[in-house]
Amino acid sequence: MSKIDEVRQEMVAAMKNKDKERKDSLSMLLSALKNKAIDKRADLTEAEEFEVIAKEIKQTKETMETAPADRTDIKEQCQRRLDVYQEFAPAQMSEEEIKAAVGEVLASLGIETPTGRDKGKVMKELMPKVKGRADGGVVNRIVGEMLQ
Repeated sequence: MSKIDEVRQEMVAAMKNKDKERKDSLSMLLSALKNKAIDKRADLTEAEEFEVIAKEIKQTKETMETAPADRTDIKEQCQRRLDVYQEFAPAQMSEEEIKAAVGEVLASLGIETPTGRDKGKVMKELMPKVKGRADGGVVNRIVGEMLQ
């Protein structure tokens, strides 16, 4: 079952339960997924669906962070929306899993004593492997620590 179908089912359930906020969040997510499918003119792959969900999560976090301090209503609404989006997001990799993936990339590239100059090569190989399952900033920090 595609994420579009899953979100649609959850949205119908939210409407039946008269949960307006959840329904609105799911409606926004469904709209983003459908728009991406329309732009592509084909069904989305699982990776593309996760990419859309991650983008929505990132935008909602940015909205929450940029909201004025006295606008707690906006922050609470964003937090509720994030909670709904997280249900459909893929499980995020832990730091240990990211470090293991970096080790695999280093081994595949044949780099025994990594230096800071190898960071570009490592990131180029690593990012497609962890895309959608790990935050780019966290990956960048971990790679930077490991290649000192």
